[in-house]
Amino acid sequence: MPEQPTVALPVIGSGPAAPPRRRFAHTLTARAVLVTCAVALVSVLVTALVAVPLAVRGAERRDQEALAAQARLAAEVLRVRAARQRDNAGDRLIRQLRQQQIQVYLVRAGQADHAGLPPQVVKRVAAGRDVSGRRLVGGERALVEGRALPGGDGVVLARPTRNGPWRQVLLSLWLPMLAGLAAGAAAGLLLARRLARPIRTAATAAARLRAGDRAVRVPVEPPDEVADLAYALNGLAAALATSEGRQREFLLSVSHELRTPLTAIRGYAEALADGVIEADAVPATGRTVLAESEHLDRLVSDLLALARLEAADFPLEPGPVDLTRLAADAARTWSDRCAAVGVPFRVETPDGPVPAYTDPGRIRQVVDGLLENALRVVPPGAPVVLAVRAAGADPAAGGFVEVRDGGPGFTDDDLAVAFERGALHQRYRGVRKVGSGLGLALAAGLVRRLGGEIRAGHAPEGGAAFTVRLPGDPYLTRTSA
Repeated sequence: MPEQPTVALPVIGSGPAAPPRRRFAHTLTARAVLVTCAVALVSVLVTALVAVPLAVRGAERRDQEALAAQARLAAEVLRVRAARQRDNAGDRLIRQLRQQQIQVYLVRAGQADHAGLPPQVVKRVAAGRDVSGRRLVGGERALVEGRALPGGDGVVLARPTRNGPWRQVLLSLWLPMLAGLAAGAAAGLLLARRLARPIRTAATAAARLRAGDRAVRVPVEPPDEVADLAYALNGLAAALATSEGRQREFLLSVSHELRTPLTAIRGYAEALADGVIEADAVPATGRTVLAESEHLDRLVSDLLALARLEAADFPLEPGPVDLTRLAADAARTWSDRCAAVGVPFRVETPDGPVPAYTDPGRIRQVVDGLLENALRVVPPGAPVVLAVRAAGADPAAGGFVEVRDGGPGFTDDDLAVAFERGALHQRYRGVRKVGSGLGLALAAGLVRRLGGEIRAGHAPEGGAAFTVRLPGDPYLTRTSA
C-alpha cells in the first residue's frame, strides 16, 4: 500500500502559553530608573568636579585680597609709628591680627623678628619690594602678603590656607546627590510608564492575535517608533484575517472537490453491494469508479505537491531540455484528447531546437495542467494552442512555452489573482466548468522553483494565455563565453 501522508492536527483546548514571570530588575521601568539615576549622579559629580575648584579658588582669592588690605593697613600704621615714635596703634593692630590667626612678621635690618618666614621673602621685603602669594611658612602652606617700609624694614602677614571650602563643598554634595537620585527615580518612573504603556498594549494585542482574535487593532500614537509598531501589528492582524479567510475558502473548495468523486464511488459501491447493477453493466461501473478514483488521486497528489512545494526536500532534477521536442511529445498526447471532444489542437514551434535548463518531468506537469484547464473550458470548435519560441537570439537565453485557448477567458481582475489557490474556482463555480482550484497555483509554484516566470494574459484566439519563461542552459553560456 502507498505510504499515507502524516497530517498534524491542532490540539483542541490548548490555549496560548502564559508569559514567564519577570523580576522587577529585568523590567523596562527598573532599567529606565537606573539609567536616569545614573545620569543624575554623573551630572552632580561633573558639576562638583567643575564647581568645587572654582569655589575654592574664589574663597582663596577673597582671603588673599583681605590679607593684602590688612597688610597695607599694617604698613601704613607702622610707617606712621616710625615717623612719630609716640603712637602704640601699631602694637594694638599686631595684637588684633594675631587674634585673627594671622601671623605677623616684622622685618628690621634684613632680619625677621621671629623664625618661620622663608629667607627669600625676608630678602625681598628688605630690598624694598612687596610680596604677595602662597609660600611655606613654618612648614605649612600659607597666604603671604609682605609690604616694604622705609629703611629696609617691612611687615609680612601670613595666614595658613584653609581646608574649609573643600570640606564645606564636599559635605554639601550629599543634598544635591539625594535630590538628583530622587529626580532621576521620578523621571525614570514617568518615562518608563510612558514607554511601557504602548508596549504593554502591543503585547496584549499580540496575545489576542495568538488566541485567534483577528479584529484586534492597536491605536496609533506618537512617538514614531511606537506608531510604526502599531502599524506593523495592525497590518499583521489584517494579513492574518485575509490569509485565514482564503484558507477557509480553499478548504471549502477542496472539500467540495473531494466530496464529488467520493460520492460517485460510494454510490456505485453501494449499488454493487446491493446487487442493483446487472452483470453486463459491471465493467462500465468499474470504469466509472476507476475514473473517479484517478480524479481523486490527482487531487490528493496536487494537494501534497502544493504542501511540499516550498520544502527544501522537494525533488527537482533540472537538466538541458529541448522545448521544441517537449512540445512535440505533448502534442501526441493532447491532439487525440482534443479531437475526441471536437477541439482543434495546434502546435507552434520554430524549425530548430529551443534549449532550456529545467526539470523535464516537472515542466511537462506544468504544460499538461495548463492544457487540461484549457480543454475543460473551451467550447467545441474553439482552438487550443501550444506554442514554443526562443527568448532571444542567444541559445543560452532560454525559451517560452505558451498555452492559449479560444475559451471564455478572464477579466483583468481575474488575471490579478489567477495563481492564488482557489481564487478563480470560487469566482466561477457554478458558472463554468472549473477544476479543484489547485492547478494554476501548483503550476506557478513549480515554475518559480525551476527558476522561471509565469504570466497570465489575454490570448489572440479570444480566451486565456499562459506564458512560461524558462532559464537557459548554463553550459551553453560557459561554452559561448
